[in-house]
Amino acid sequence: MKLLIIRHGESEADILDVHEGRADFELTERGHCQAEAMSEYVSQNYEIVKIYHSTLKRAAQTAHHLALKTGAPLIPEEYLMEFNNGLLAGLKHSVVVEKYPQVKVPVHLSVYEQESVLEFRYRAEYMLSKLISENNNDGTIAVVTHGGMINQLYRAFFRLPTESEYAFRTGDTGIHEWIIDGNSRYLIKANYIPHSI
Repeated sequence: MKLLIIRHGESEADILDVHEGRADFELTERGHCQAEAMSEYVSQNYEIVKIYHSTLKRAAQTAHHLALKTGAPLIPEEYLMEFNNGLLAGLKHSVVVEKYPQVKVPVHLSVYEQESVLEFRYRAEYMLSKLISENNNDGTIAVVTHGGMINQLYRAFFRLPTESEYAFRTGDTGIHEWIIDGNSRYLIKANYIPHSI
């Protein structure tokens, strides 16, 4: 099975300099252009069977561009949403620094009405298991989601510890290509951005 893990395009939160997470911002005009360019590249290089996507607007809009280019059906998945950052959602970064200082807690606990690290990782493990179980080895599946969730999916894909400090950067509409063949897992592309927008 081939998986294309794709981040959404630029969102309004990127311009406003606010914490996004579960704040439900739309794509900017630039973000729509990025999504269109990514979709053109994917449609020319892959045969997409399904598109799973986060239900947050920025990811759903990006996935819609991809569906229009590929003809693949859209499958909305709440488990693919970005980290639930609770009270921080939508706040300016400067406000968060003053009002909500970082607090170290065990992975099963959280602060400021956020989900815990363990809950976030569980969602990624659940989605990876679902993708593998619902699709056959011959298909190419696209997953449109968020930077934080992509990090968690990488950790699930590579079977890294929950508290692993490895981080995997993803730019706007960055594409990660993975192959899963039985127990073998292969990274083909990481953060490939098929445009200069």
